[in-house]
Amino acid sequence: MEKKLPTPVFPQISVPQVSEKGLPELILDVQKRLKIQLTNYKQDYIKRRLLSRMNSTRSKDFAEYHQYLRTHPEEEEKLRNALTINVTKFFRDLEVFDLVKKEIFPTILKDKRSIKIWSAGCSSGEEPYTYAIILYELGKTGPAFNGSIIASDIDEEMLKRARLGAYEKNALENMTETQIAKHFDKKEDGKYYVKDHIKQVVRFQAHDLMTAGPVSRMMDMVSCRNVTIYFNEQQKKDLVKLVHESLGKDGFYIMGMSEYMAKDVEHLFKPYKPMLKVFQKVEQ
Repeated sequence: MEKKLPTPVFPQISVPQVSEKGLPELILDVQKRLKIQLTNYKQDYIKRRLLSRMNSTRSKDFAEYHQYLRTHPEEEEKLRNALTINVTKFFRDLEVFDLVKKEIFPTILKDKRSIKIWSAGCSSGEEPYTYAIILYELGKTGPAFNGSIIASDIDEEMLKRARLGAYEKNALENMTETQIAKHFDKKEDGKYYVKDHIKQVVRFQAHDLMTAGPVSRMMDMVSCRNVTIYFNEQQKKDLVKLVHESLGKDGFYIMGMSEYMAKDVEHLFKPYKPMLKVFQKVEQ
């Protein structure tokens, strides 16, 4: 039996004035078409993203855009990209990745040979590949590598790009030329392609943080950075609980630099480097 989706309710918000007529019906249809639970996203964000697509398709209201969506199948992917877009780069927030290299990974690997990492909301793959590069530079990858980096995202198009591993030069601006030469091949199209010794360490899969459980349990580290911009307050709390459930003893949780943990779930974690938004699991 098909699960009934809740009817979305949008209060007054600071976006351009457009009639609300046809909006609930549009949201319900988009949820079914794209398999995204939009009622858990920030309402202001959703409406702005819809308005951007309405402008692009010259639709005068939500009802007209809904009709356009029904009659133009190619619009589904454009709308999905508009709703889930996330700009990122390799080694974004250098201090965080320096901490991972110098403290977090050595701490995890001190008493064991394997490591399990979950890069949640990985977008086009820069973050999980960065973790793989760090492990390589620590001498922890290669034929004897006993571990996994699971990278997940809701957007299938982003996952395709991540698996391809082709990037513009500006995505590599935080890396040295030596690192780039070692881990990437520059091809005739001008893009930089991740080499196999890094690609083979990362496994990409589709996953919705708002509706699914953990991709795995007993993880050593969960990195979920700059994702909650799309979430409402309850969803942010649910995400913290999901991360806690997925981590093993003393597992590390890395949040985005501008993100925060709500007071009624902060007991699930203890600060490790709070200024860098790094925490460790507290057993309940």
